[in-house]
This record gives sequence, C-alpha cells and structure tokens, in this order.
Amino acid sequence: MPNSTAVTEFLLTRFSDVWELRVLHAMLFLLMYLATLLGNFFIVTVITLEQSLHTPMYFFLRNLSVLDMCYISVTIPKACVIFLQDNRVISMAGCIAQIFFITLFATVELLFLTVMAYDRYVAICQPLRYTVIMNPRVCIQMTLASVLSGTIYSAFHTGNTFRLSFCQSSVVHQFFCDISSLLKLSCSDTFSNEILIFISVVFLGSGCFAFIIKSYIHIFSTVLKFPTRGEQGKAFSTCVPHIIVVTVFLSSIAAVYMKPTSNSHTIWDMVTSVFYSIVPPFLNPIIYSLRNKQIKGAINGVMSRKLYSGKR
Repeated sequence: MPNSTAVTEFLLTRFSDVWELRVLHAMLFLLMYLATLLGNFFIVTVITLEQSLHTPMYFFLRNLSVLDMCYISVTIPKACVIFLQDNRVISMAGCIAQIFFITLFATVELLFLTVMAYDRYVAICQPLRYTVIMNPRVCIQMTLASVLSGTIYSAFHTGNTFRLSFCQSSVVHQFFCDISSLLKLSCSDTFSNEILIFISVVFLGSGCFAFIIKSYIHIFSTVLKFPTRGEQGKAFSTCVPHIIVVTVFLSSIAAVYMKPTSNSHTIWDMVTSVFYSIVPPFLNPIIYSLRNKQIKGAINGVMSRKLYSGKR
C-alpha cells in the first residue's frame, strides 16, 4: 500500500465516552485492582509466615497469587488512565509489552490451574504417596516449566503479531492491546496468524481443560467413597470453584480468540475480555483462600502473634 502511513502508536477504546460513565468505570476498575492486590498480597504474606502452610498446595497457591498481582497490573492502570484522561494513546513499545505480558500471564495462569488440579488429584486419590510425588523439587520444576512454557508461547505469538504491517486505522477496539484486536488493524495477510492462534488455543486450552476434568473425575469418584458427608462436602467445596474459574477463564478466551477477525467490533468483545484479564485474579483470593479454613486459621495465628509481640 504505497499511499499508506505506517502506524507508530495506537488509540485504545473506552467503554463509553460519557464523562460520568468513564469515572464510574475507572472507579470500578480501581476498586477491583486494589482488592486484588490486597487480597493476593495478604495470601502471599500469610503463607510465607505460617510454617504449617509450607506444603505443595499452598506453594502453588502463593505462586498463583504472585502471578495474579502481576497479571492484573498489565491492564488496569493503563485502562484507568484512558478512562479519566482525553489521551487514549499507547506507544508501539507499550502495546508490544502489554501483549507479551498478557499472553505470558494468561498462559502461566492456565498452567498453574492445571498443576493445582493435579496436586489435588494426588492429595485425594493417592494420599500415601503425596509427599513423595509432590516433593519440593517437583513443585519447583513444575513452576519453572510453566513459566518457561508461557514465556516461549508469549514470545512466539507477540513476535508473529508485530512482524505484520499496521497501516490502516490505529484505533484498537479494546481497553488494552491484545492480539485479536491488532490483527484487525493489519494491512498484511493475517490468515497464518489466525490459524496459528486457533490451533494453539485449541491445543493448549483443550489439553489443560481435559487434564483438569480428568483429574476431577478421579477426585469425585474417590470423594464419593468417603464415609461421611462432611468429608465429601469439604472436598467438593474446594473442587467445584476451581472448575468454575477454569471454565469462565477458558470460555472467555475462546470467545475472543477463536472467532474470525473480520467480525464487527462490539462492546461485547471488551466485556468478554474482562472475564479473562481481570476477573480471575480478582476472584482467586476469594475462591482459593478466603474460604479456606486453614488459611483463616493461619491468618488468626499470624494476627495473634503480631498483637502479642506488639503488647510486649
């Protein structure tokens, strides 16, 4: 396209141009952001300080909390800025960084959730071998493998996206930079990009989801053999929320990345993206920790020791 001008920066999109609604959206995002940071930071602190929580389950839970604080920090601060200011510009470097880190953290989040399902499977279905199978070395290896896999996956798709030329509209129909929205702005042939994204999302998402479901089928079949309803209810209460989070997370990603880029831009795309970029980090502290009796007991123990030491 010889008469076109190469795009060097992008314009992000708000949910509304009405000032009062922009302020409301910024306040809602900011409250969710602060709640997510406080909840996850509190969990990391309690698990670190409480010796009784130094187990594989809480090791992965602490990793998930650290990841969630990083994950939500990629999108919300910039979104609040564009909601409250007239300037909606994000630089090319800023857009690259957002896409890389969103893809990285979303991938690692899914892998962590898969590893946590496996941890619950071993704990419930093979309790006598739990400490042998889920030893500290294996836990660290699983964590590093998840982060390394996420980094490679993110680097590949980020590089594959920005090898394209952007010479059409610079308006990203999203409140943050994401691959799906950028492909719609490219003046290059994006067919190979779409195919690779579709295949990778299907392979990674379906593989992890199938593994999680298989783990919970074994878990539920074992739990149903427990002698008391109390033990069954305790096990189900920790398993069902996990499945709900994974389902919402994967279905929202699939809704955004597994449809043709030629589809018209709608506010629904922006709302759907909230369910995989903001909601999981916000809900995870509530689902995995604040409803957990061991976490509550550890919090009370830490607070009691702090109060006691303060009085001395």
